[in-house]
Amino acid sequence: MRLISIPILLVSTFLLSCGGGQSQIDKIKAQQVKKAPEPKSLAEAEKNWESDHGIGPIKAFTLPTEIDQVLAASGKETYEAMCTACHKAEEKFIGPAPKGILSRRTPAWIMNMILNPDEMVKKNPIAKQLLMKFNGSPMANQNLTEDQARSVLEYFRTL
Repeated sequence: MRLISIPILLVSTFLLSCGGGQSQIDKIKAQQVKKAPEPKSLAEAEKNWESDHGIGPIKAFTLPTEIDQVLAASGKETYEAMCTACHKAEEKFIGPAPKGILSRRTPAWIMNMILNPDEMVKKNPIAKQLLMKFNGSPMANQNLTEDQARSVLEYFRTL
């Protein structure tokens, strides 16, 4: 009985050690896949800004044609209460001016930057470059809701 169990144990160990892992080909392919290089400048990072939605809860967002003035007024109040310590509407300050931002960022990117600035400056190429441009001053997370971020975005459309 003992002689039979030793070969079974050896075969079982061999089979278990061979299964479940990556094949040698998969391991080689994984080593060959290289991460895209980080952009060296803001201009380089912005090359495909039209398809960059940022990192956060907003995956895509299309603005309506008409500006919602009530929503924009609410956004202005939120902006003035939460953002003006670092942002001036029409000029560079501690952070960039939001005037004209929709000509260089997608609505989803803007909302994700408002909602998720910590992860954006760590992982998004444009946000990383902006952090360097603005002397390493990261955007503070104001813990706004998606509705508040949306209203601030609407306010930006009026600038």
